[in-house]
Amino acid sequence: MSTPDLNLLITLNALLAEGSVAGAARRLGLSPSAMSRALARLRATMGDPLLVRAGRGLVPTPRALALRERIGPLLGEAEAALTPARELDLSALERTFTLRTSDGFVENFGPRLLERAAREAPGARFRFALKADKDSAPLRDGSVDLDTGVVGASAGPELRVRMLFRDRFVGVARAGHPLLDGEISAERYATARHVCMSRSGQERGPIDAALKALGLRRNVATLVGGFTAALALARATDLVASVPERHTGFLRDGMQSFPLPVTVPGIVISMIWHPRHDADPAHRWLRGCVKAACGEEWEEAGAGGAEV
Repeated sequence: MSTPDLNLLITLNALLAEGSVAGAARRLGLSPSAMSRALARLRATMGDPLLVRAGRGLVPTPRALALRERIGPLLGEAEAALTPARELDLSALERTFTLRTSDGFVENFGPRLLERAAREAPGARFRFALKADKDSAPLRDGSVDLDTGVVGASAGPELRVRMLFRDRFVGVARAGHPLLDGEISAERYATARHVCMSRSGQERGPIDAALKALGLRRNVATLVGGFTAALALARATDLVASVPERHTGFLRDGMQSFPLPVTVPGIVISMIWHPRHDADPAHRWLRGCVKAACGEEWEEAGAGGAEV
């Protein structure tokens, strides 16, 4: 049996990413006819059409869909194996890092991160994108360098995870709020008017489950998509917000925080990255900076295996 042409993996990756012969040709700097011939070779080699016509476009076959998640990591490992290791010169580093962060992360930890980066690698740039969902695709395709937040069940098994810190939920109200006058019981807390945060639009969560066990139901008056918005409304009204304590530290300045009158599980805030960056010295530096900015002792572990 002849050895397959491994260059076809690069062609296949481009075709699956672009979903068109013309797009893949532009991506690899080939002519459309050359890409068409390469697709024909792929089909013959793999015994599958891979991309089939659907209207004016092409759609992947089930075999192609199954391969799409495997090709990128394979190529990343191959590139890493063929790239000579070199010592990182932070003073000469010119690179833009894209971080996808949960609501409140930039306000609380961004200044320390940028201060350290400016001191150690003045040529480094940062682009912060709000984390609207837990989709792992941006990490896989390289459009995001690092994620922060709570690791969801849908996270890809190949992703690397390192804990940044543990957090707990606290209640927050404006100074002088009537709820703060006296003991904050579960009954008084539930009866107050609440602003809740949910990216998915769900009104009920762990706090509501804890109240339900006591026969209580939280009076949810407003639903918003982020903790920053929740605290802004709580600051200007009689609404009560319940937010992660460390994640919203600076955002709660001038407001009154209090322990929740029910037991709610804490959360673990982590950073998540794709294994293609494990051996990248610049990315290792980035991870160290993020860990240090979150105020925890940093110890970089070796590559391989995920950790929560």
